[in-house]
Amino acid sequence: MTDFNMATMASNAKKASRTAAQLNSSEKNTLLNAIADAVEENSAAIILENDKDITAGREKGLSEAMLQRLVLDEKGIKDIASAIREIVALTDPIGDVDKLSLRPNGIQVGKMRIPLGVIAMIYEARPNVTAEAAALCIKSGNAVILRGGSEAIHSNLAIAQCLHAVLAAHDVDPNIVSVIPDTSRGVIEDLLQQNETIDLVIPRGGEGLIRYVTENSRIPVIQHYKGVCHLYIDKDADLNKAVNILVNGKTQKPSACNAFETVLVHGEISGEFLPLAAKALKEAAQVKVHACKNSIGYFANAELATDEDYHAEYLAQEIAVKVVNTYDEAVSHINEYTSDHTEVIITQDISRGHQFVRQINSSVVMINASSRFSDGNQLGLGSEIGISTSKLHAYGPMGLEALTTEKFVVFGDGQVRV
Repeated sequence: MTDFNMATMASNAKKASRTAAQLNSSEKNTLLNAIADAVEENSAAIILENDKDITAGREKGLSEAMLQRLVLDEKGIKDIASAIREIVALTDPIGDVDKLSLRPNGIQVGKMRIPLGVIAMIYEARPNVTAEAAALCIKSGNAVILRGGSEAIHSNLAIAQCLHAVLAAHDVDPNIVSVIPDTSRGVIEDLLQQNETIDLVIPRGGEGLIRYVTENSRIPVIQHYKGVCHLYIDKDADLNKAVNILVNGKTQKPSACNAFETVLVHGEISGEFLPLAAKALKEAAQVKVHACKNSIGYFANAELATDEDYHAEYLAQEIAVKVVNTYDEAVSHINEYTSDHTEVIITQDISRGHQFVRQINSSVVMINASSRFSDGNQLGLGSEIGISTSKLHAYGPMGLEALTTEKFVVFGDGQVRV
């Protein structure tokens, strides 16, 4: 678009971030409640624009996984509004001073949580991200620049209209939330060079997008390449729990990055568990199975698993299965193929569960629970702006606190250094 300038947008966002940082909790919550109401009140218009994206996506031949991430219906709109209201209910992290300690010379040293400044988000599909990321950034006192993909442009701009209408009605700088109207690749290239005005880039989408942003950015990047989530069925597992968790984690929403992609089964219980798993996966969703030589006989129409399958993020009704001889072999497999997203153990042995938690250092590790709980909302963050599988500066689902940093504050009474 000829009238769009990325540097100008970033500069305006930087100025607006100073306004965002000074909003108090009451002002931020008022804005967010109004945004939630506006999204619901304009649901028909948003869904109409979303239909345009769905139609265009089908014409372009987008995968079913991508289309599933793209769709917004009445429930999806209500879910967005609900997520924003949950963010309202969360404690504002900004401004509190903690870890206050008295030094021998009488000064008191503490730390105050402050906003990062300007957050840029680059994402594919998922138009709910437009509203929820904006809400998280407003609550944490940041400005945000949102660049969605071309496949969701109508949906994103419709949601942006709601956001900007609310900001204008409350006499708040609209540049606190900026939605880029240009979907060309050149805009991303320009955005990634704005290191003097943008403080952090969060790409959210396919592995190709994440790698492109990481390799081309002059701005720090939060990375989340893919979600190869493992389920390990221990020899002391409750098999009913194991089957239910497998089915939920694989079939409820296979396009999500927290869906299971590989299941590891201890050899001692494989003969009992695998027939149950095969029956349940077939009944639930006709899941395609890539099985090792020791498990392939249990699954109809299964393919022999390759090393590629254990690296795969299927994002579909598809899963890799492997029988392991020992717990240590399971841990070794996970450590080799992990994407540092989410790993789950099913076991009734408490000590084994705790051992798993200590030995596996993915961003979320669970005992006897579905990987589908690996989500900012489910983990008590209200919502998430992304999931970090790199350890700096955040790790795992990123909520309000992950969008802040800390500064030192010192309280003195005339002390000088000697």
